Amino acid sequence: MKRAIPALVLSAAALVPVWRYAPSTDTTSTTTTAEPAPSASASTSSGATVVTGPTIDTEKGPVQVQATFQGEKITAVKFLQQPDHPQTEAAVPVLIEETLTAQSADIDTVSGATITSDAYRESLQAAIDENEKSASSDSASGDSEATKENASRTVAGPTVGTSKGDIQVQVTFEGDEITAVEMLKQPNHPQTEAAVPVLIKETLAAQSADIDTVSGATITSDGYRESLQAAIDAKA
Repeated sequence: MKRAIPALVLSAAALVPVWRYAPSTDTTSTTTTAEPAPSASASTSSGATVVTGPTIDTEKGPVQVQATFQGEKITAVKFLQQPDHPQTEAAVPVLIEETLTAQSADIDTVSGATITSDAYRESLQAAIDENEKSASSDSASGDSEATKENASRTVAGPTVGTSKGDIQVQVTFEGDEITAVEMLKQPNHPQTEAAVPVLIKETLAAQSADIDTVSGATITSDGYRESLQAAIDAKA
């Protein structure tokens, strides 16, 4: 019995390191998120456009400019990249101030910072060109929409039931101008046959449904005006 005791003590002691170095159950981890690259051109909620110029590599270090425009006006400029150099630090506010005054990249070189000034002008000019290109594209898009609005458009009025038969008018517009009128449905009646060309002629002259009733074709005239007016209203 005396020999068994030391064996039990050693067995218990061997378990101690296992308890002491049990692995941690903490699952907390750290994630690093990369900063998004600046947008080449983006609009703000105030309607301003922010354009990032290209990075210009120089022997002093990279230079990159971001300009904010309100229409074609430069309202703000900031450096996204610049050489870590005392002359550059001193030149930055001068270059920005001159840009806002000149409203262009046609500004003087800052004494002692020729390399930075040249690269600044190059990146800034590219941003200005991009803004002008975007403005021209928007203008062309607007002109295209205006052209579509002025393009030929055909509108059919509703069918108007009369005691003589159904009447339906189709109208062609060029912009706001009525350029053609066609009867899609009309009563099979001699008075109607005679009245149709008169009604169409008066419509083209008046450019509206405010035309006279054709003598002997009152019902047809009334149905025609009703369908015509609905087509005009639908176009508007």
